[in-house]
This record gives sequence, structure tokens and C-alpha cells, in this order.
Amino acid sequence: MSKTRHLSSQETVELFQRYVIPNYTRYPLNIVRGEGSHVWDSEGHRYLDLFPGWGCALLGHCPPPVVEAVRDQLGTLIHVPNTWHMELQGMWAKLLSERSFGGMAFFCNSGTEANEAAIKLARLHTPPERYKIITFTGGFHGRTLGSTSATAQPKFHQGLGPLVAGFVYAPFGDLEATRKLIDAETCAILVEPIQGEGGVRIAPDGFLEGLRQLADEHELLLMFDEVQTGCGRTGHWFAYQHFGVTPDVMTLSKALCGGVAGGAMLTKPEIAPSLRPGMHAATFGGNPLAARAGIAALEMIEQNKLLEHTRRLGEIFRQRLTALREQTELVQDVRVLGVMIGIELQVPGAPLVQACLERRLLINCTQGNVLRLLPAMNLTAAEAEEGCELLSEVILAAG
Repeated sequence: MSKTRHLSSQETVELFQRYVIPNYTRYPLNIVRGEGSHVWDSEGHRYLDLFPGWGCALLGHCPPPVVEAVRDQLGTLIHVPNTWHMELQGMWAKLLSERSFGGMAFFCNSGTEANEAAIKLARLHTPPERYKIITFTGGFHGRTLGSTSATAQPKFHQGLGPLVAGFVYAPFGDLEATRKLIDAETCAILVEPIQGEGGVRIAPDGFLEGLRQLADEHELLLMFDEVQTGCGRTGHWFAYQHFGVTPDVMTLSKALCGGVAGGAMLTKPEIAPSLRPGMHAATFGGNPLAARAGIAALEMIEQNKLLEHTRRLGEIFRQRLTALREQTELVQDVRVLGVMIGIELQVPGAPLVQACLERRLLINCTQGNVLRLLPAMNLTAAEAEEGCELLSEVILAAG
């Protein structure tokens, strides 16, 4: 491939049409470079990206400390099997443990893998007759068959049956319905403290506290899927810290390694031995590149005081979007926690995403009518204002 000339966007589309399985709906752009909260296509157009890396680029595109760490590691050690000890992986686990609930880590490559590990752990930690896991409508836990089965959205199940047995679904936020599903075969509850794909739906007051109580009463594991909310997205290291409810198990990915592929499951030390040797593995999990990137990402957040900055950004988006809601009936609700933002509309959101793209602003739509923004936590205040202004123009024009 030439180092001096990129294929045009149209040439790239044609390349994909011939050689790449069309299981994604893709925009007709060839993205060739990213820096901070901007990306460029092969035609040289610059876009403000408020949905960078589908939530993976929480530190923006190509964060310098992560880039430098990975470059250095590439020349030292790329991969070793998990049958060996590796100090980087141990150091990474220690940093995550110290910033959360003092747990132990299993490393993998993605959010769905982290949730698969949690599902196995829950079943292994309880007697064989206890295998059921309660999850919640609107939730999303990944694309492998186990995590798809845990996802209580029928649209993701079509054509994939029979699903993995043992998952039962309760309405998100409904404690009484959850209580009624618990029986002698239940081993765990799996929930997102904020549903991401489900429309940036924040757990209602008392819900997570109630789940903790139910789990304790019935000796169940309480497992939080923080694949989208974790690593500083909400202004705390992890979303559970907003609610004062500590899970027994937590799954992480997306932003965990500053844009490099990586995932993790953390669990309390007394539970960790249940995931015994031979019962689960991830060949590339916790590899030297991911570990260096993960450590660099954590250090960058702390050194640049990005948790505090994230909370300030959240207030900018909250104020601007709340003001927008007062200007138009198109906006039904605004949900913001840190840089996790949902704008619920009275109309389908896809045309507005396209209109934003035409103005070189990148956002997302989920659940048909919820505009979802997952901007970088090092987005500048000026970039946040610019994004809100462009988005407001698009929404007001649609009204």
C-alpha cells in the first residue's frame, strides 16, 4: 500500500464491496487519520468527532502517552502466553484494583469477552443447579452467543436461536419484577448502571441499591457491566462510584486501553478462585501491548486531571442541551453523566445523524430516536461548545 497516497473514499467503498463481508452499515468515508477529537478523511475533510471509536477513544484519537508507550513496547516484547508471569500485566491489574474495589483481574480483548468471563464465573462460583442470571430489558452485553443471550433485546436474537439457556429478563428499574424472578436456580444479576446502547438510560434512584440488597439476601453475585461507563467516562473511575453500590464483579473494555483493544473482568478476591485453571482463557488477553496502553491511559487520566475535566464537560453539555430542550418540542429528554450523553427525540434520529455528518460532526443514534454522544474526556470546552452549536442547529432545523 502506498505511503504517499490514500485511496479515495469511493475507491475504498468499492474495495469493501468486493472483499469485506457487509455485516456493518458503513458511512461512505475513508477515515485515514485522527488526532484528539478530530478525524480526517482521504479527501482531507476534518470532522469533529463526538462519538470517537464507538466509545473506545475516551482519550481522543492517538493520545500521545498511549502512542509512545505502545511504540516503545513494540520494540521490546509483543506477546507472551499467559502460562508465564509478566510484570506489566500484574502492574496493570494492581492499578485497576486500587482505583476500584480492591479486586483481582482477568484480562481479555473486548467487552463481550469480559461478560463471557463474568457469566462463567457466576456459574462456577455457585452449585451446578444454580445457573440462571437475571438481566434487564434494554441492556446490551455483547455479540458472542452467551452475551447475546444475556442481552434482553429481541432484535439481537433474530435468527440465532436456540440461545444459551439460563437468562431471564426483568424491566430495567423494576425491583419488584426482579425479586419475582429469583428462584433456587438463580446465581447472579447482571446490569449496566447506565444503559448505553439502550439509550443512555441512567439507573433510577434506589434501583442499584435494591439490587445489592436482593443479591445479598439470596446469595447472588451482583455483576456490573461497565464496558461503556468505565475508566472515567462518567467523571468517576467507574459508574458504580456515583451510586455508592459496590458490585461483586465488574466488566470493562472500550476505553480501557486508550483505543487499543483490551478487556477485563474484575472480581472480589474471595470470588476470584472460582475461575479456576482450565475453565476460561483469552490467548491475547493482557498482552504486553494492551498492558502498556492500559497503564498509560490510567496515568494520563490522573496526570491531566481528566476526571475533574470530565465533570466540567458534563455540565457544559447539560446546560447547552437543556436550553435546547426548552427551544424545541423535538427534544423529549436530555440525559447526561460526565461525557455519556443521550438526547431523546420525538422523531427518528438517523436523519439528524446524517445532517450532522454533512456539517462534519460525528454522533450516533441508538434505539431509533436517541442521539448518543460519547465524546473524549479531554475534549476542550471550546470543542464542546462548537459541537453543541452544530447539533443545536441541526435539531432546530429539523423542527
